Amino acid sequence: MEMFVLPLSNLKIIDLSRLLSGPYATMMFSDFGAEVIKVETPNGDDTRHLGPPFIEDWSTYFLSINRNKKSISLNLKTEEGKEILLKLIEEADVVIENFRPGTLERLGLSYEVMKGHNQGIILASISGFGQKGEYAQKPGYDVLAQAMGGLMSVTGEKGGTPVKAGYSFADLGTGMWAAFGILVALWERDRSGKGQWIDASLLDTIISWQTYLASSYFATGVNPEPLGTEHPNIVPYQVFEAADGNFVVAIANDKMWSAFTNKLNLDTLKSSKYDTNKGRVTHRDQLLQILKDTFMQRTRTEWDEFFTEIKVPVGPVNQLSEILQDPHVIERGMVQEKESSEIGKYKTLGIPLQLSRTPGSIRTFPPKLGEHTESILQDIGYRIEEISKFIDQEVVKTSQTKLSTK
Repeated sequence: MEMFVLPLSNLKIIDLSRLLSGPYATMMFSDFGAEVIKVETPNGDDTRHLGPPFIEDWSTYFLSINRNKKSISLNLKTEEGKEILLKLIEEADVVIENFRPGTLERLGLSYEVMKGHNQGIILASISGFGQKGEYAQKPGYDVLAQAMGGLMSVTGEKGGTPVKAGYSFADLGTGMWAAFGILVALWERDRSGKGQWIDASLLDTIISWQTYLASSYFATGVNPEPLGTEHPNIVPYQVFEAADGNFVVAIANDKMWSAFTNKLNLDTLKSSKYDTNKGRVTHRDQLLQILKDTFMQRTRTEWDEFFTEIKVPVGPVNQLSEILQDPHVIERGMVQEKESSEIGKYKTLGIPLQLSRTPGSIRTFPPKLGEHTESILQDIGYRIEEISKFIDQEVVKTSQTKLSTK
């Protein structure tokens, strides 16, 4: 196998974030080799305690987003703790945090202070509503962003109550926007030599994803409504029930529709009013009733074979137990089995971005709280005697029972 250096191995990130959005962003970097130093309070990231389920006292929530990282437990309410953080920042490329806006300023750790120690530092701040604006100080979580950003208003069945997405779209999406912003800022820094402050918010993320729904609203002034799994602009493009379960078919253009009706050869679908997508959208209710009755007559597998043969997108509505055992998913490395000294063999999700020459990798188990406190402090010049004093004064916390004397 060709040996290569991980593409981000020269990047150092100080991760002050907790919960989901920030840790997901920094995991994207750590998977590709960045040194991510997770700075935690003496109590640790809240997700260390979220559960059940737990595996050998490890929260499965925490395990899902903190691989390939180092942990230092640091009390930023002490002057010594802030001094240690600023020394870390002097040697770092990026700081990421998701405190409520104003928290860093109150701690004496504003962007301006960081910049005074490192002109090239890039600070990425994730919050519910952004660093400025009327809602900036409003507490914000994923579910709130989904509600306020309009996602809930178009999610769920027709005429039903508002429904949130099945997992944390706002948190995960904002983490990805933050990661993208960091890469943009790093690219620009290569030209200017200067860092900058990135402001990413959960609400902005949800709004930005409205795309064609917002465009339709701007054009018509009409609010979009929930359609279940239907698409507002394409028919048929949704879940249907087969004889043995649910599947999705997406007939996205008139060529696909023609291939479908020619192969099926059903008289009720040969009306000219269905020949174009415009006609199918206009006569949605009548057409969907015909299709629902038709699709009940065969199994999911039969419909999969039928549509695949004419190159129309089709697939089953899977449970996690089905998709995470799918041979295609396994072959692409999206489920990986690893082994650690902490819990033995375990399974974890793989890396969705696959590079041909320098792919990312899952190298280390998520860290124990303060697992790397000693080595991180030694790397920035502190002696064992000083570290021991910090421990006694509760400035730092380490998972080690005995400090090394290297």
